Amino acid sequence: MVEFALPANSRVGEGRSFAAPAGTTRVKRFSVYRWNPDDGQNPRLDHFDIDLDACGPMVLDALIKIKNEVDSTLTFRRSCREGICGSCAMNIDGSNTLACLKPIEDIKGAARILPLPHMAVIKDLIPDLSQIYAQLRSIEPWLKADTPPPPDAERLQSPEERKKLDGMWECILCFCCTTSCPSYWWNGDRYLGPAVLLAAYRFIADSRDEAAGERLDALEDPFKLYRCHTILNCTQTCPKGLNPAKAIGEIKQLLVERRT
Repeated sequence: MVEFALPANSRVGEGRSFAAPAGTTRVKRFSVYRWNPDDGQNPRLDHFDIDLDACGPMVLDALIKIKNEVDSTLTFRRSCREGICGSCAMNIDGSNTLACLKPIEDIKGAARILPLPHMAVIKDLIPDLSQIYAQLRSIEPWLKADTPPPPDAERLQSPEERKKLDGMWECILCFCCTTSCPSYWWNGDRYLGPAVLLAAYRFIADSRDEAAGERLDALEDPFKLYRCHTILNCTQTCPKGLNPAKAIGEIKQLLVERRT
């Protein structure tokens, strides 16, 4: 797993420290990235010592405890707490993952919690995902078909056709993969990134979709698709165990086949 950390010359300074209650025997330190665009201060790391005997088992439990009991200004996204919504994606202990699925006990030493890397930060642990969502909309992630469906029926698939979608429909758009990709870091304004390309292939591979040729035409671009250099950070970091790199490879193969 490729790990990410703040560069040595970063302007992230040391912030405040909050001690655990007196008499606590099982203490874990959480060093959390803080930045408020309204206070004019540089980013900092605040340190929270948490009583593990009074905290749930996941990193998200610790963040919720910090917000509820220590510092109510701490800001982060969360929703389902079950690894389904993708809201609580962040960089924990050097890897992109979901806070609700990351056990505290898996982290040795202090837990270092940062926003997803190489993204503009709105506040604290909340990255600005506006660009990625615009890129997602650009690939039109919905079924497109001119043929009308059967009257009073759905568009059917065989079990074999349906199986081709496994490993793609499960994507929860947490963007852990996209924000772990060096090609996206340097070319994010034009390269679509692993999550969006996985979504694109999910519809190209769908037997009910009739716009595969149109979708492939839209992707045949030096930057939209071919900035992928198969580094595989995306596959290694996906908290759902998916393989965006394989989907990107399948798109490239389809484009090769169309030229021959």
